[in-house]
Amino acid sequence: MEHGSWLTGTLIYLAAAVIAVPLAKFLGLGSIIGYLAAGILIGPWGLKFVTNPQDMLHFSEFGVVLMLFLVGLELEPKRLWQLRKPIFGWGSVQLFGSAALMLGVGVLCGMDWRIALVASLGLAMSSTAIGLGVLGERGLMNTSSGQSVLSVALLQDVAAIPILALLPLLALEQTQADGNAWVSAAKAIGVIALIVFGGRLLIRPALRWIARSATPEIFTAASLLLVVATAALMQTVGLSMALGAFLAGVLLAESEYRRELETDIEPFKGLLLGLFFIAVGMSIDFAVVLAQPLLIAGIVLGFLLVKAVVLWGMGRAMPLPKPERPVFIILLAQGGEFGFVVFQTAAGAGVIDAPTSSLLVAAVAISMLVTPLLLVAADRWWIPLLAGQAKKNTNVEELHDPQHQSVIIAGFGRYGQVVGRMLYANGIKPTVLDVDAEQIEAMRKFGWPVFYGDATRLDLMRTAGAATAKILVLAIDDVDQSVEVAKMVRENFPDLTIVARARNVRHYFDLHDLGVELIERETLDSALMSARSVLEQLGWERHQARTLALRFRRHNVAQLVQMGPHRKDEAKLIAVAKQGRQQLEELFAQERDEAAKRQARVGWNDESDTRDSAQP
Repeated sequence: MEHGSWLTGTLIYLAAAVIAVPLAKFLGLGSIIGYLAAGILIGPWGLKFVTNPQDMLHFSEFGVVLMLFLVGLELEPKRLWQLRKPIFGWGSVQLFGSAALMLGVGVLCGMDWRIALVASLGLAMSSTAIGLGVLGERGLMNTSSGQSVLSVALLQDVAAIPILALLPLLALEQTQADGNAWVSAAKAIGVIALIVFGGRLLIRPALRWIARSATPEIFTAASLLLVVATAALMQTVGLSMALGAFLAGVLLAESEYRRELETDIEPFKGLLLGLFFIAVGMSIDFAVVLAQPLLIAGIVLGFLLVKAVVLWGMGRAMPLPKPERPVFIILLAQGGEFGFVVFQTAAGAGVIDAPTSSLLVAAVAISMLVTPLLLVAADRWWIPLLAGQAKKNTNVEELHDPQHQSVIIAGFGRYGQVVGRMLYANGIKPTVLDVDAEQIEAMRKFGWPVFYGDATRLDLMRTAGAATAKILVLAIDDVDQSVEVAKMVRENFPDLTIVARARNVRHYFDLHDLGVELIERETLDSALMSARSVLEQLGWERHQARTLALRFRRHNVAQLVQMGPHRKDEAKLIAVAKQGRQQLEELFAQERDEAAKRQARVGWNDESDTRDSAQP
């Protein structure tokens, strides 16, 4: 089917995504593998609903542009400056180290050095879309591995400039290409300077002027126009559109419109990224794969292995925590969307022939398809194995001597540490358990007697003294493990009081169903403290703001208990929530009326005193 009808094409893409992605998520494969599978299914080598995927691939690359713009919004210029060493240091090690090793392997295998160089540079690039997409999906962007992946991805976008300029130099018309390369470099520098200084001087005032119109749809249009214009500027001089969008995002990271820009662009980013992955799945040329399956497999396995070796060395030297290294290696070992551009440009310049370009493009696409599967395997086998080895390789003492303290703390992260410090400050020494060996070792350096122990194990909890202890502080970060511990304790130690930390409402309900009564949601009190501060800054008395916060807290907890039996009945749940909100509004309205009456009485008394004192 050709793209003669945009309506039919839209129907096909949306239907494929809606069916494939939830199915992939249900099977534990992640959304990206769902999009790729959908592309294969509807593409030229599947049901043939789409026969020209390249048009969609070019269009959907704008999803990567929007993603880099949003990443830039999260990085203030100071933060980006702090990342300069990882970007240009470790990013260069990954890109040029991997390319050098692959170039050496290619030359040793008898390849022409020009072809080997192009293939090495293209295969050394990684997929920004999949890398940052997986990090965002897993909430790992702010971890050390997430920041490392981001740094390498940014260096690759910067390296796009010299790599694309190098390709014509490798062709036969060297003298002409040499002059064009200098002109292109000058244009690139000029456009980057225009984006940087124009962003500082023009974009913020323009957004401020547009915001005054108080027309949300126009501000959304302006947000998209900003990204499109920046990308178009970069494309005119042969640079990475994503790099330009990233620079624009960084320049607006300190803007008062940052959150509004994120809200407006996020939906478009998600849809276009999904289309991009669908287009990648459709673009896999299975004719090339079937014609030379062993050669394709050798290329894919070869460059994945070479890049993995470089990344493994980087992970040890940076250093990254062992459990984070598999994600770091897998996300950067794959090929990337920029490889498509390198190979197509090289074929157009005559550096490599069309069959070689197709072979390399197929290898990159297959590596992108395999990456989510490798992540699933790493989650199930590699990461747990490294976590076990980390325990063995550290001087962490596993709990084996019976304990007799009155309090046990399970989980000693940011939440458990606050509880522990409060107890120690008041002369109470709890038995502390955690499963993060590196965290335990770090805590012991500060004098905290933390034991390695999995609180889900019945035998270990007996050793920890659960049979005689009075209180278990359940501060485990993982929701499923927390519920599992609560269930096990309820069944085997019914006299042990559980004081639990709930990460969210679902976690609260799961614990409450097990009979746990002393549950604190980790964000509730901090949010109420912030609300109290807001009220005080707006003129409320401190005691009044405190009273309102306490009333809200009691009402919120009572409403949760009331909603619990109906949480699987959406209609009743909504009805209970609306009723609770109405009751809270009436309660606060009554409180405001009483406060106003008290203030009026005080004012009347003050006025009477003044009149009395004025009489002779």
